[in-house]
This record gives sequence, C-alpha cells and structure tokens, in this order.
Amino acid sequence: MEAGELREKPTAIGASPDLASADAVVIAARSPWELFWRRFKEDKFAMGSLIFLAILVVGAIAAPLVVGIVGAPSPDYRDQSSLNATFATASGPSTAHIFGVDGLGRDVFSRVVYGARVSLIVAFAATAIATIIGVVAGLLAGYFRGFVDSVISRMVDVLLAIPYLMLAIGLAAACTAAVSGTGGGGGSAGCFGGLIKPGLGVVIFVIAVTSWTYMARIVRGQTLSLREKEFIEAARAQGASHTRIVFREILPNLTAPIIVYASILVPQVILYEAALSFLGVGVTDQPSWGQMIAEATPDFSTYWWYMLFPGLALLFTVLAFNLVGDAMQDALNPRARKT
Repeated sequence: MEAGELREKPTAIGASPDLASADAVVIAARSPWELFWRRFKEDKFAMGSLIFLAILVVGAIAAPLVVGIVGAPSPDYRDQSSLNATFATASGPSTAHIFGVDGLGRDVFSRVVYGARVSLIVAFAATAIATIIGVVAGLLAGYFRGFVDSVISRMVDVLLAIPYLMLAIGLAAACTAAVSGTGGGGGSAGCFGGLIKPGLGVVIFVIAVTSWTYMARIVRGQTLSLREKEFIEAARAQGASHTRIVFREILPNLTAPIIVYASILVPQVILYEAALSFLGVGVTDQPSWGQMIAEATPDFSTYWWYMLFPGLALLFTVLAFNLVGDAMQDALNPRARKT
C-alpha cells in the first residue's frame, strides 16, 4: 500500500453505524522524508533554486562540453585577435565571445563556467570536512562533558576570537609560500610535508579548519539535551557502549539540524573562497570567480563585462543555496516556520 493511500478500517461487532462511518477510513502515515519533501515543494522559490543549482552542478561537471557547445575556447587560451583592434584591450560581448574577453584575450564565458567548478568543489569539500569535524567535536563535548567538554569548548572559543579572514589569509599565504621555500615548510610543496597542496588543497584546508566551530556548538547543545532523554537511559541500562550511544542513538536524532546548518554553510564557504581568491591567496592556478572580480576591479568602469558576469554567477549561486537552506529549515522544523 502506498504512503497516504486510503484504507478501510473494520467495524467492531455491535458498534453504532454512525460511529463506524465517522471512523471508516484512516490515512496511512508518511515517512519523515516524505513529509519533508512535501513541505519543501510548497516553497516555489526553493524549488526554482534547486533546479538552478542542479543545472549549475551539471554544467560545472561537464564544463568542457558546455564550453564546446557554445563554441568558446578553453579558459586559459589567449585569443589576441579578439582584443580591441585599436588599443589591444579587452572587447565586449560578441557572437564569437558571448560574455566578451578580458585584457589577455581569454573568454569570459569559459572562465565563468570553469569557475563554477572551482567554487562547487571547494564548497562541498570544505563543508563536508568542517561538518565532520564539528559533529564529532560537538558529540564528544556534549556527551562526555567535564574535561573533554572544557578542552573542546575552549578551543572553539579561541578560534572564534580570531578574525576568520585574517587567519585564513595567514594560513593560505604560509602554505603557498612554502612552495618557493619562503615559508615555514622548508621548500616543501605545501603544508605538512606536502600533505596540503597549494591551490584547491590549501583553500579547502583553510576554510574547513576555520568553519567547523559553529557546527560544533550547535551539535554540543543538542547533545547535552538528548543525553538526558529516556531512550539514552534505557540504552545505558542495557549495557550499550559509549560509542554505540553516541553514534547509533544520539547522532541519528541530530540529522535535521546538521543538514540545515550544512546547507547554510555551503554559500558561506563559496563567499569565503571568492574572498580569498579576490585577495590573491586562494585559487590562482585555475579560473575562479573571486580571482576574475579582482582582476576586473581596476578597469570596471571601462570593461564592465569582466566583473558583471562572474559577479552575477556568484550572486545567483549564493542566493540559490540560501533559499534552499531556508526552505530545508522550514521543512525539517515546521514549528519554527515563519508565519
């Protein structure tokens, strides 16, 4: 029987016909995920944003195919013939280059598409790592309390007291400088003896290290409440180990807040990566929206298209993730839904 399907309820012998007819049919219960999807679909803006993000992900994965279909060159190809014939400067949108070219003759559309790949890789990878670190730290602090809670909580307080962007700039610059031997890595290719590579590796590492603290605080607060519930006491009475209680009893009940905060963290990470690339300590060996905006800043009044298109891509992507995150929060926690 499908969820939500009507079924007849048998009538007890001797029951009143009126009472029997009033309770003749019942509705089968829906699963929590079916209820979530039903509530989520009610938000049309979120559904539109989800479709946009799906197209963006597919386009980023198939970036070479998308660029080829449009007829644009590779993102690093310098087409000198496309520059302004008089001054050899950037030229605007045309039939050959629908988003125009930059001052070096590189196609802006191609770089925007490949920039989406960089932003999404950093966003999903850094968010996943930060979520894992934050969830584990929050579970340990909230469940064991005492000394473990004090150590983790003070560590979180210290990280929150440090300006995130300044810390990220310092870490990224140190890991990148180690390549040329000017940093503390002794000439190694990146940080920790080459474990963290320059480029995407450094950016993902830096963002993950500085983004797990809020997740840890949220999970810690929820865990402190759940550890006092009756089903946890019952698990302890049955002799369940701490590992089983934490990861089999408490963690499944934290799925909703973890998903909600992770969905909110993704757009923050995208902006974080764009800011680092804009400042020159992020992704420099591949096209990046932040890097493109930084390169276009000095000549924005003249070459507006070079900043406009990566800026719009960044704006719509972050907005779409925020709309989806808000809708997920309302769907998973309908009591907190705005009225």
